[in-house]
Amino acid sequence: MKIITLNLNGIRSAARKGFYDWLPRQKADFVCLQELKAHEIDLDDQMKSPKGYFGNFSYANKKGYSGVGIYSKEKPNKIISKIGIPEIDDEGRYIEIDLDKIIIISVYFPSGSSGEERQIFKYKVLDKILVVLKKKLKLGKNIVVCGDFNIAHHEIDLKNFKGNKKNSGFLPEERAWLSHLFSEVGWVDIYRNLYPDKGEEGYTWWSNRGQAWVKNVGWRIDYQIANPELAAKAKKATILKTQRFSDHAPLIINYDDFD
Repeated sequence: MKIITLNLNGIRSAARKGFYDWLPRQKADFVCLQELKAHEIDLDDQMKSPKGYFGNFSYANKKGYSGVGIYSKEKPNKIISKIGIPEIDDEGRYIEIDLDKIIIISVYFPSGSSGEERQIFKYKVLDKILVVLKKKLKLGKNIVVCGDFNIAHHEIDLKNFKGNKKNSGFLPEERAWLSHLFSEVGWVDIYRNLYPDKGEEGYTWWSNRGQAWVKNVGWRIDYQIANPELAAKAKKATILKTQRFSDHAPLIINYDDFD
């Protein structure tokens, strides 16, 4: 089983950069997308459902903003695009598909970098999504949550950790939230579980300012997390850096097949 997650920073922009030429060659079972920056009316047929895939989306109320999606080879039994939390539903930050053997969730956590108001909003979203994630893990099913969490967990997960300790995305409260999610709730950070010591190779996002990409001044803020049983089946993780579709890189994880 192969799962890809990518923040597109605009689905139409990623399409122009060759995303839909690249995608079929990956032969992924699931592709989780974040930051569509589009509504259904803006998508062409290829964006809605690339050949061989079923596409499902949750759009933000605001035009050209946020939005998440999932492509799946298998038709889902159930699709959840609204979870009854206005802060998440109104901004198109969560979609879930339920299949016989697995649940796949694509999420896009807010950034708080624009100011205090959005940081407060981010904490509110984190508090509410934590309740959802606790309940999901208790279902006893194989579940993968993919997405842009907009949080680097440890110092190893970003280049300039010293200069970012007071910045959104690396605040102590945000990092503690992730620690609680992994250490106490029981979700597993697949990439870090596979590669405990990898630093710069693990970055998935680079600022457009300066020469962040050229100098690899990056952050690891995109994740695939899973229940422990499924996490144990993860074999290999790849972060694609040979082709760029956005300011994020695709995180690709291969899992052993399961019954």
